[in-house]
Amino acid sequence: MRCVPLVRTTTPSAARRDQPNEAVLTTFRELGILPETAEALEAVGITSPFPIQAETLPVALAGADVIGQAKTGTGKTLGFGLPLLEKVTVPADVEAGRAKPEDLTDAPQALVVVPTRELCQQVTNDLLTAGKVRNVRVCAIYGGRSYEPQVEALKKGVDVIVGTPGRLLDLAGQKKLRLSEVKALVLDEADEMLDLGFLPDVEKIINLLPARRQTMLFSATMPGAVIGLARRYMSQPTHIRATAPDDEGQTVANTKQHVFRAHSMDKPEMVARILQADGRGLSMIFCRTKRTAADISEQLSKRGFAAGAVHGDLGQGAREQALRAFRNGKVDVLVCTDVAARGIDVEGVTHVINYQSPEDEKTYLHRIGRTGRAGASGVAVTLVDWDDVPRWKLINKALELDFDDPEETYSTSAHLYEALGIPEGTKGILPRAERTRAGLGAEEIEDLGETGGRGRQGGRSGDRKSASAGSAAKDEERKPRRQRSRTRTRGGQPVAADSASQEAPAKAEAASDAPRKPRRRRRTRGAAPKAGSAE
Repeated sequence: MRCVPLVRTTTPSAARRDQPNEAVLTTFRELGILPETAEALEAVGITSPFPIQAETLPVALAGADVIGQAKTGTGKTLGFGLPLLEKVTVPADVEAGRAKPEDLTDAPQALVVVPTRELCQQVTNDLLTAGKVRNVRVCAIYGGRSYEPQVEALKKGVDVIVGTPGRLLDLAGQKKLRLSEVKALVLDEADEMLDLGFLPDVEKIINLLPARRQTMLFSATMPGAVIGLARRYMSQPTHIRATAPDDEGQTVANTKQHVFRAHSMDKPEMVARILQADGRGLSMIFCRTKRTAADISEQLSKRGFAAGAVHGDLGQGAREQALRAFRNGKVDVLVCTDVAARGIDVEGVTHVINYQSPEDEKTYLHRIGRTGRAGASGVAVTLVDWDDVPRWKLINKALELDFDDPEETYSTSAHLYEALGIPEGTKGILPRAERTRAGLGAEEIEDLGETGGRGRQGGRSGDRKSASAGSAAKDEERKPRRQRSRTRTRGGQPVAADSASQEAPAKAEAASDAPRKPRRRRRTRGAAPKAGSAE
């Protein structure tokens, strides 16, 4: 354990703040990344870094420990991902003369720990994109799916592991995952891991790693517990807080925020009309509970919208089916709990609707951060119920917003139509002519060999239905069991059945229809006589 103070803080320079944003942008090649990595990024249209990337890369490429802090949607993944890929030695490096053949290994050389499955998939995809030309092997390790494919990938050889704490510890405990060759560790969304109670697991994972390594910690917020974690496990880290020159406050300037006080019974109708606003693209609706998310998704589907759901009661296969359909455009409305507030980076998300007020300001930031990403503009709408007004006031104060007293709003309010660009005369049912999406059913569900006993289609309720159907079928096939004969014993010796005991079954059967006589009780005084004793 290395207990050292945080020694430096790096933020965009004053010279950069005074110049237009375009003037300060450079290219990834100028920042010193490998030509193959720059080529892979340019192939997908990524050439210029965001502030967090421009500030982080020079420090991280030099091998220093880094604490990176930036707003959601500003490119933190590549901020730590590019230095991580530079640490890895692959055959392409040997061919280019940058490494020796003996430096190659099939054991993981870099590890990224994330709090959620969705974020694990997102980071894995980004690293695969950046490492495509060098053919860097990246493997996602997370729960909810079978172990065998993940174990098989580890046997074949992996360069970078992206995983959730629970499954990482499982495989490490089974000796399937070897972490002794890890050169770089990244803790992504560390504050969320602490909120979910993963701190003990994260510390166990860190203790399995070599003492000499590079450690990077990235998050949008930095509570005291995260700083404490950094002090224990990082060596003289550089704390980088990066913001765009023209972006003030804790929320992204490109996201237009609206907050309305709404009645719970009118919210479905309001949401249905908001989803018909001019210019609406892909949209995400956030709920606090799994039951609410499932209910709203079902209601919107009945109203004609192509909607899918992502929440904890769904099996992993159903969750990934909804996300694939959302990314592929077969579904344009994704209703989810906060399990999806981090890690979903889908291009074209124009609207985020908080159907229920978030628990705190951090959750609010991550929810609305699903839109207005990578410089694009977006709209965030929050519907505050009367009971949630005190909670919202705390969020508003913490983020220094201008919505301390949300305006009372209904689905027919004129200011709702005007603020969000909803065409006049819009009703809560999508016209048939506009139902052009293929829907969730058009996306096949993948059999992941899910663990934990949850079904592929319907989560817990689906499991209960399938289990009850299976037990009913077994009951029909079950034959009547033969009655077991019992032998009466007394003191360990069999007792011969007398005529009375032999006639007992017949008498009992004959008397089953007759009324029962009340049992006669003996009155005693003092202790009851023992069985077999003379009276």
